[in-house]
Amino acid sequence: MYSGARCLDWIQSGGKEFVMEWKMASGGMAEAAEHIIAQLMEKGHEAYWVGGCIRDELLGRPVHDMDITTSALPEEVISIFPRCIPTGLQHGTVTVLQAGNGFEVTTYRTESGYLDYRRPEQVCFVSDVNEDLRRRDFTINAICCGIEGQLIDPFGGAADLERQVIRCVGDAEERFAEDALRMLRCVRFASGLDFSVTKNTWRGLLRQRDKLVHIAVERVRAELERIVEGPHPRRGLGMLVRSGLLPRGKAPFPWTGTDLAAAAALSAGIGELQSARLRWALLLHALKQSAQEADELLRAWTFPGTTRTSVVLVLRVREAWTAALEEVPPEAAYGTEALRRLWIAAVLAYGKEAAEGWLTLLEALQAAPEGRSPAPGPTSVLAGSSRQTLPAAAREWLTQMPLSSLAALAVTGNELAETLQKTPGPWLGIMLQQLLQAAAVGDIPNDKQLLLHEAKRMDGHEQL
Repeated sequence: MYSGARCLDWIQSGGKEFVMEWKMASGGMAEAAEHIIAQLMEKGHEAYWVGGCIRDELLGRPVHDMDITTSALPEEVISIFPRCIPTGLQHGTVTVLQAGNGFEVTTYRTESGYLDYRRPEQVCFVSDVNEDLRRRDFTINAICCGIEGQLIDPFGGAADLERQVIRCVGDAEERFAEDALRMLRCVRFASGLDFSVTKNTWRGLLRQRDKLVHIAVERVRAELERIVEGPHPRRGLGMLVRSGLLPRGKAPFPWTGTDLAAAAALSAGIGELQSARLRWALLLHALKQSAQEADELLRAWTFPGTTRTSVVLVLRVREAWTAALEEVPPEAAYGTEALRRLWIAAVLAYGKEAAEGWLTLLEALQAAPEGRSPAPGPTSVLAGSSRQTLPAAAREWLTQMPLSSLAALAVTGNELAETLQKTPGPWLGIMLQQLLQAAAVGDIPNDKQLLLHEAKRMDGHEQL
């Protein structure tokens, strides 16, 4: 849990002696932001750090970026700073470039008439910072601080940080009705910070949850990624189950809340796995999705192609592993060697990284409490495996592979075609794969001359 000591110091001092000393932000970024605030103040405007940077500083979490709120109008901001990007002038936002950093500087504003439960139709610039803070989603994000350390916190955000709760600014139903994505942000903040959600805020979420259908799939997916890939994914998944949010979105959700709850419980080690693709692969595995079903779902949820491919490959290795266990009788004397060869074939087909990913998931699933692991197939010892469990044996076989891709094969397609004096065609890819398999399992050394000799033998055999 992150320390709330800095919040407590401020609360106990009554906000009078608190000084914002940036301990969680880089000195260069903090200095550049302070320069912007000072420049705005010199021109007669108000300006403060606001939102997430204050929240994270008070919690003792790393501060990666800094937003600034000001009474200056966008055109006034542009006139003061020579290097600006008009990020969102209609909403009062200008990105000021300073000392290699970009800072979003936004004019105090109010919002109304939200379009599609997401975007405000009307934005009015105002002169009171409290009015600007009033439009924000949660109290912990509605805090700002000046360069002299004065903290402006009209809605008790610092106290909520100390209490470790997520609470909407004002009426929760109104906040969620304005922007339905805030409901997923609520779950994300509670999950990531390991906070509770106040009763009124949770009640407002449940009453407005049907409005999630108005939010673009890409937006929902982005929040879901941050929940699943955050520090407390099982907590976040549990909140999603209780909220009933995901089935109400635009993306397909072919499970019940009970299914997702069971998957979260079965996914032993999901909180410790560092790779995002492994977390998604583990979750989809626990939800009993085939590789093909997972591919279709990840496409529908607009996941990036690289993420989708990585996850699906892990699940394809799972399917190859399961098929191998079904094909090889565990009691057979030849079982260990036969399984080794089938496993190496899977590694060559789907890649070493995917194979390592599946083994990591298998190990996590084996660590699940008795009766909870959804890992397919037996995990007992095969004949002759020296009491190794199957995942351990498979990892050793993977480590011992002399090569795992065509790129590492000591002979090329052109060399094969030239040696065999044949025109390249489909036969060439087949032969390269056969040579790769033979070298990977150790039937033949990965040596060019020996591989060419084997190719001649194979070609002569095929011509008989």
